[in-house]
Amino acid sequence: PGHRFEFCLGSTSSKQWYQRRVRANNLRMRLTPDLIEEACQFVNPLKERELDLRAKKIQVIENLACTSDQFDCIDFSDNEIKRLDGFPLLSRLTMLLLNNNKICRLSEDLYASLPNIETLILTGNSLEELSDLKGLEQLSKLKYLSLMRNPVTTKAKYRFYVIHHCPSVTVLDYKRVRLQERNTAKKMFGGKQAKKEAEKAKTFVPGEPVKKGPTPQDKEAIRAAIAKASSLDEIRRLEMMLSSGSIPGF
Repeated sequence: PGHRFEFCLGSTSSKQWYQRRVRANNLRMRLTPDLIEEACQFVNPLKERELDLRAKKIQVIENLACTSDQFDCIDFSDNEIKRLDGFPLLSRLTMLLLNNNKICRLSEDLYASLPNIETLILTGNSLEELSDLKGLEQLSKLKYLSLMRNPVTTKAKYRFYVIHHCPSVTVLDYKRVRLQERNTAKKMFGGKQAKKEAEKAKTFVPGEPVKKGPTPQDKEAIRAAIAKASSLDEIRRLEMMLSSGSIPGF
């Protein structure tokens, strides 16, 4: 005969067991100092110290002060983060990976907490309006930015808007920013019409179909390309593509 488990909320022991389970689930969704301490830490292919916080059901960024600013890269991919805020001053951090979260808001004070951020990957989030990107404008060292698979990318003149308002960005959505694009962006948003254009771009445009992730063959091809890369920029670009799962034109 098989065993039967009976659960009765009326009993004290059952209530205590249920409360412990609820507390445990809540802890798994919080970025606690213990979770940070137990997370994988390693030197990535770019010779940078990386903290791996992927797929931890994290909802809020908090308690990063306990890292003592010891990391060049933090990977928050595949979590449930809705707001990009809550950072202490992290002067060493240059790369932040946030693929496949639920981010719909960016703090306008990111520049104060992340003064040296160069790579910001926000592929597969929920940013909808051009005005939602205001928090990126003062990231003066930002070079590599991905907003692919966010509703905002369907807005009219989206790419030119980002190029103009984030002039330090050299690679947007894995495509290098060209001088001709900068000149066009300046004409569109550099004068008195800037505010008018930004408001006009808030009109909703139906989103494009979600792109599928890379195949195992794609990943192997990128790893091989990383091994043969001749410059740090090329390695960084390929590593970004591999981490985000977006491989346009590779």
